[in-house]
Amino acid sequence: MLGSAAALTAGALAPVQLAGAQPAAAADYDWVALGDSYSAGVIKATGDVFEFPRDGCERTDRSYPQIIDRDLGALFELTNVSCGAATIEDVTFRAQVPIGRSVPGTPDPESPFDPVPPQSEAVKSGTDVITVGVGGNTLGFGNILFKCLELGQGSGGVGTPCKDELAASIPAKLTKVGKDYDAMLAKLHEKGPHAKILAIGYPTVIPKDISKCQYNNLQQFVSITPGDLNWLRTDVLEPLNKVIEKSAGTQDAATFVNLYDSSEKHSVCDAGKWVEGVFDEDNQAALVHPNAKGHENAADHVTSAILNAVAPKD
Repeated sequence: MLGSAAALTAGALAPVQLAGAQPAAAADYDWVALGDSYSAGVIKATGDVFEFPRDGCERTDRSYPQIIDRDLGALFELTNVSCGAATIEDVTFRAQVPIGRSVPGTPDPESPFDPVPPQSEAVKSGTDVITVGVGGNTLGFGNILFKCLELGQGSGGVGTPCKDELAASIPAKLTKVGKDYDAMLAKLHEKGPHAKILAIGYPTVIPKDISKCQYNNLQQFVSITPGDLNWLRTDVLEPLNKVIEKSAGTQDAATFVNLYDSSEKHSVCDAGKWVEGVFDEDNQAALVHPNAKGHENAADHVTSAILNAVAPKD
C-alpha cells in the first residue's frame, strides 16, 4: 500500500510535457560522477537521500555532485553513481552490495540491498568528464579507524597503541591503492576514450595541531590517542592523497583535484569543521565524513576543474 501511494505521489509530481511545448535543451557535456561516501554524501550532515526506492548507496542532496548539478545543470548532464563504502575495484569491475547507513553492530533497517553494477559501466563513449573520488575503502581506513578507537580505550590518551599494531601493514595497503587506481584509470580511459578524468583527493581530517583534539570527545575522535592521530595523518591519510596524485599524474592519465590544502583549518577538531567526527552534533553516527560545508568546498574546487577540463585549449 505504501509503495502504491509513493508511486501515485511521484506520478502527480512528475513534470508534464504540454502539447506544443519545446523539450528542454540538451546539456552541452555529459558528466559521470564516481566515488565512495566522500562523493556520495551518505551522512545526515550532507542532507537527505533523494532517490527512492533507496539503493543503499546514500547519495544525498547536499553532496558536491548534486551541488554542482544545481549550479551547472544547463551545461552538464550528470550521471551520479557514487556509492558509500565503494572500493576502487567497485568502481572498476566489481558489482557492489551497498550497506546504506549501516554502522558497526547496527545494520541499515532496509538492508540487505540489491547489488549495484560496477560504477565504470556508467561511462560511455560519449562521456566528456569523469570525476572519481575513491581509495579510502581500498586502504581500509574505516577498519583502521575503528581499530584505533578500540585500542585507545582505557589508554588515557597516552601512547600510540594503534601505530604499534598496524604501522607495518600500511605500506602494502598503500601499494594496493596505487595498483588498483592505475587499473581503474586505464578502464575509465577505455570506456570513455575522449573523457577528461578528474581524480578527487580527500580533505583534511586531522589537524597538524593535535592539541585541538580532545580525548574522549564523541564529536571528534573519541578514544584515539593524540599520538595515533598524528600517525594517522602523516603515515596514512596524507600518503593516501599522494598515491592518488601520483597515479593521476602518470602519463597525464588524469588531473588531481586537491581538497586537502583548502580544508586544512577545517578538520574534525576545528571550530569551523568541514568534516564530522565519529558522531555529529546531534549524536548521529558520522564516522568521520565531510558535512555540507565540506561538500561546498569540494564543489568549488571540482567546479573549477570541470570547467577547465572542457574549456577550449589554445
